Amino acid sequence: MSFQQFTFPKVLQDLGLTLRDGDLSSTAPPLAVRDEFRAFLRDGVELAVATSTEKAKSEFIIAPVLLELRRIVGHRFQLFSGVEWEADASLGLNGFCDFILTKGESKFVLTAPFVAIVEAKNDSIRTGLGQCIAAMYGAQLCNQKAGRAIERVFGVVTTGTAWQFLQLEGSLLTIDNPEYYIDELTKVMGILKWVVEST
Repeated sequence: MSFQQFTFPKVLQDLGLTLRDGDLSSTAPPLAVRDEFRAFLRDGVELAVATSTEKAKSEFIIAPVLLELRRIVGHRFQLFSGVEWEADASLGLNGFCDFILTKGESKFVLTAPFVAIVEAKNDSIRTGLGQCIAAMYGAQLCNQKAGRAIERVFGVVTTGTAWQFLQLEGSLLTIDNPEYYIDELTKVMGILKWVVEST
């Protein structure tokens, strides 16, 4: 088993989690972005939507958004892309993650504390929920084992154009009620900044 084999909603039973719908991020203030970045991203969205592959959306939309966020917050988190990660193979918590955000010291090696998992999906957010939740649970375990436990681990499932935010606190999983869209760029960026600063 691996992260990719967990499905929603079965992942809740598999990992002993309780689900709650919630309003996680509506109070996160919008984050102003540079006009140059907005124009750059507009071109990326156009290319990604035309190509319509998960890889294109990751490269042309998601990675640039996360890199711009890292620049804005003064490089206060490390960003790993497409890495193979073994959180706990005995529980099937291993495999590839599209993006992992950590507050570890190294940008070369994955180290705790793990802050957020971002999973890219081609067409449907729902198809990425099981994988993302399993990776969030793995992050929580790794943080605990490293003695770097943090109150909350966040997750994001995105098609590039649609973004859904999740939070794991203990065994309570909250899925944010609204989905946000890339044409609400300042809101998406504001929520991502809130995620990084909430841990």
